[in-house]
Amino acid sequence: MDKQSLEQYLNIYKTGLLEDILPFWAKHAMDREDGGFNFCLNRDGSLLDTDKGVWQTARYTWILLNLYNEVEKREDWLSGGKHGIEFLEKHCYDERGKLYFMVDKKGLPLRMRRYVYSESFAAIAYGAYYRATGMEHYRKKAAETFDRFREYNEKPGLIPSKYTEHRKMRSMGVPMIGIVTAQELRLNLDDPSYTEHITRWIREIEQYFLNEKYRAVMETVGPKGEFLDHFDGRTLNPGHAIEAAWFILREALYRDRDPDLIKLGSTMLDWMLEIGWDREHGGIYYFRDVLGLPVQEYWHDMKFWWPHNEAVIATLMACQLTGNPKYAHWHEKVHRWAFGHFPDPEFGEWYGYLHRDGSISVPLKGNLWKGPFHVPRMYLMAWKICESLLEN
Repeated sequence: MDKQSLEQYLNIYKTGLLEDILPFWAKHAMDREDGGFNFCLNRDGSLLDTDKGVWQTARYTWILLNLYNEVEKREDWLSGGKHGIEFLEKHCYDERGKLYFMVDKKGLPLRMRRYVYSESFAAIAYGAYYRATGMEHYRKKAAETFDRFREYNEKPGLIPSKYTEHRKMRSMGVPMIGIVTAQELRLNLDDPSYTEHITRWIREIEQYFLNEKYRAVMETVGPKGEFLDHFDGRTLNPGHAIEAAWFILREALYRDRDPDLIKLGSTMLDWMLEIGWDREHGGIYYFRDVLGLPVQEYWHDMKFWWPHNEAVIATLMACQLTGNPKYAHWHEKVHRWAFGHFPDPEFGEWYGYLHRDGSISVPLKGNLWKGPFHVPRMYLMAWKICESLLEN
């Protein structure tokens, strides 16, 4: 990628983050009356629903504290992070110490999911708060929350199985989220012991989820990586696989450009861009069937915001690590489509849900699933990768 293009991209990502994305959420999200944040926002930032997602609470808290730790020691970012931490600790746990998925405006519990992704997101929030403040309580809290995430996922019987014993399945979600959670804790707690968890989860993805026959990263397989010729077994999630690819590329960078990890992450990225890209309308499909058969989920051909966020990061990171011009081409392709369809030029931030042709499905900016996480993370990481490429 040439210097002029990198400078242009850097300006787009840096300016977009600091002058568009962050101000939108700073203006509309903070709930000063009952604590926490409001994420269920309409196009103009007006409130659609007062219920609060625990995922989004933890993830936005991490975003604010990560900005404080990595970009600038701004008091509003630190105080916003503290605001989120306090709400998490006060309202989001049940009597067993498990985090809810959703609470109401005042923090009263509404929904507990069997998954423990709330724990992974809370762990990185606590870790970032420890780094920002040096408060030992949050180092311990981050480590304990990570251990709880592992325990629930690794000890049979602690959480209900999605399927009965007649069809046991293995999902890529756990090792994938485990990798990035451990990476954040290794950084913010300054503890290299998290590397062993990362290594184990990378091996799990490589061993069980890469399907050479179909040149695809599977989302769900049998316990030993078996191909399951059913709707769930055939369904691919290109966005997830692309996100996992850059987690592995990031680890390659940490390990002095480890060639095996570069090859693994690049292969995953290559396969899933090829499978996920819509050659007729552009953009990344939400779901695909590995055999090219019809997909069960009716939103399979919609264009969601977050796979495009992850593809921007992944293609830039692949540029950084390989120098292969095909990744510069893919980055330009993904960036042009995403920035041509998702950003709202009138009210700011991104739409989340588009039809296959790129037209708007719903104009909201936030709900229990979409909030200030994938978008600001993309802007920040893309900004920093462009800076690094310009320096080298």
